[in-house]
Amino acid sequence: MVEIQSNSLLIELRRDGGAALHRQIEAAIRDAVRAGRLRIGTALPPTRTLAGDLGVSRGVVVEAYQQLVAEGYLTSRPGGYTEVAIGQEPAAPAVPSEPAPPPMIDFAYGRSDVSHFPRAVWMRSIRRVLADAPNERFLYLSGRGMPELREALAGYLNRVRGASVDPDNMVIVNGYAQGIALTIAVLAQSGARRLAVEDPSADDDARLVAAAAGIEVVGVPVDRDGIRVDLLERTDADAVVLTPSHQWPTGGVLSAESRAAVLRWAARRGALIVEDDYDAEYRYDRAPIGAIQGLAPDSVVYAGSASKTLAPGLRLGWLVVPRRLADAVATAKVVADRGSPALDQLVFADFLTRGEFDRHLRRMRPVYRRRRDALLAALREKAPMLEPVGIAAGLHLVTWLPPEVDEAAVVSAAAARGVAVNGVTPYRLTSTGPGGLIFGYSSLSERAIVDGVTVIGEILSRGGVGSGRARS
Repeated sequence: MVEIQSNSLLIELRRDGGAALHRQIEAAIRDAVRAGRLRIGTALPPTRTLAGDLGVSRGVVVEAYQQLVAEGYLTSRPGGYTEVAIGQEPAAPAVPSEPAPPPMIDFAYGRSDVSHFPRAVWMRSIRRVLADAPNERFLYLSGRGMPELREALAGYLNRVRGASVDPDNMVIVNGYAQGIALTIAVLAQSGARRLAVEDPSADDDARLVAAAAGIEVVGVPVDRDGIRVDLLERTDADAVVLTPSHQWPTGGVLSAESRAAVLRWAARRGALIVEDDYDAEYRYDRAPIGAIQGLAPDSVVYAGSASKTLAPGLRLGWLVVPRRLADAVATAKVVADRGSPALDQLVFADFLTRGEFDRHLRRMRPVYRRRRDALLAALREKAPMLEPVGIAAGLHLVTWLPPEVDEAAVVSAAAARGVAVNGVTPYRLTSTGPGGLIFGYSSLSERAIVDGVTVIGEILSRGGVGSGRARS
């Protein structure tokens, strides 16, 4: 028995089945309509296409279609289109509930202003890569990522961040979230049982992945200079996640003495430091702070990404790992997704190598600085009771609230007036401290910044947001 199938419509013809070929086509389509596999409005392949797929004359298919049109199963439209004419109407999509209106002014943190994404320059890099990249670059990837990107990033990080990067010890990842997940997976495989994180911090990625891997997470309070190393010493942790150049969210910078103490702790315990260098490119009032990784490459996993500098939607990140862990992390990357997209990596490598990344950062620093300055000026004038900290760098700052003011009440009152702002308290694990507001300013105009602070200043000055007690 010889069976022939179509590539464009599931029909099986039996040449020696006894029934005429056009009858078999009719029956197959009729059964599909009745069973709901071909829904009303579905366009069928042109007669020539279906005849070619099935290896029959066009007249056979025309005869089958005509019979089904006569029976009302199909309808022919001008231009030769044939569609299914009967059956159940597609289910109407569920009417979604009315979404809450977006805030008029959103002081969201962790954003870059993607309206400034260098599209024209990025497109030129895409064209060059598509024209010049070797064919083998589009095969399955190694876990470490494209050598062109690792070479370009190593040069950039060594030059700008004072890192000590060997391209062979880099792994290209889909942003920080995947990078920390791979790192924690390798830690769990090596027997790690406890992970320390800064408190407060927004590292939900680390906490959730660690918990899923059976690793206990402990919070270590921070002060104005970053993590309390004296308290880290008491945690018995196997690794710690730090934001030493600009603590999130408080903006503290880990002092030279504390950096040395953390490194001594790691060396003594054989522990790992994960350095989340999330916004190191933006410095306004102070000299850049070098990466801890450059001081002890064998003890530090350095994590960076293009999310704050270019756009989070690129999903481009990188890990610089100690040599002893490079193979394990690269293997974990292969298991996770077989490697990040080749084209994106090659384009970013071209963008970096030609100096376009540096030029983009030079264009954006004054933009963000003007917005930060507008925020500081507005706070001084409209909300002088707020104490800003962490102002010298990054894309956000924190303002501490007076002890008698309730953080949640301020956030709620601002939201009711169309201004979204986050409080600090939800990012505390166990530590206590003053209430505060997190002002992200990177994606707001200077006018919107002033208007938003004005609203919050009015809320504070009118009262009604007191907690009735001082915070510890």
